[in-house]
Amino acid sequence: MADVSTATPTPPLAAPAVAPPTGPAAEREEAQGPDPNATETLYVRNLNEKVKIPVLKTSLRSLFKTYGEVLDVVAHHNIRMRGQAFVSFADKTIAEKALREVRGFPLYGQPLAIEFAKSRSDAVLKKTDPSSLPQHLSDRKAHKVLQRRNNPLRQKQVSKLRAAYLASQGQPAGAPGAPAAEAAAAARPQVQMPDEYLPPNAILFVQNLPAGTGRARLEELFSQYPNLSEIRLIPNRADIAFVEYADEASSSVAREALHNYRIDGETKMKVTFARK
Repeated sequence: MADVSTATPTPPLAAPAVAPPTGPAAEREEAQGPDPNATETLYVRNLNEKVKIPVLKTSLRSLFKTYGEVLDVVAHHNIRMRGQAFVSFADKTIAEKALREVRGFPLYGQPLAIEFAKSRSDAVLKKTDPSSLPQHLSDRKAHKVLQRRNNPLRQKQVSKLRAAYLASQGQPAGAPGAPAAEAAAAARPQVQMPDEYLPPNAILFVQNLPAGTGRARLEELFSQYPNLSEIRLIPNRADIAFVEYADEASSSVAREALHNYRIDGETKMKVTFARK
């Protein structure tokens, strides 16, 4: 799918001939033997952000396939992943050789910064150890939940919401009766959980859309993530929409990537799970 960038990049690279290092430095590097931290996946940084994602992925695949089979190239245009990519090989030794020889290569005018990824990619596990893939996905999801829960900004927001509720009940924050009051409030159907803390749902609720955002623009954004099922616009409400995926895992990936994305360069789009 086309990237949202409007810049016109240089045409995709043909597979460049990257000469292996020579001289004393290369000999010392070879003499050190295999890197104990090596993994099958390389984490590539300092990529040119003006290059469209499909072109960038094609160029990276062309660059690295000279070293062996490239299982997958992962790159996204969201703010968190801009200028970065992951390139997965079937073998650690291939990845190590590619890292050593391609590090610093000027791709689209910027020298590549490359290191080994900290964990094995989905593509690697699918090929080398498919039985461990479900546990790998489960562990990653749990890790993301823990990261969000321990995020200082999130904790600050939760504290503000709790303090505001207690103030509305005439209790100061931290009052002895506060936990009991909060438990009682949770049992009241009229008190709704904030959108940000709703449980996972295959359907996403998209808010704060700027005027003129149509179905085509939403499809362009959300179809970057697999298993998109349907986009539903609301008559007479141009600022909201519902986006449905085939499963909760797919919708979670899209929500994580696109929540607070500046859809027009200024307006932050709010993406949460829809209420069940």
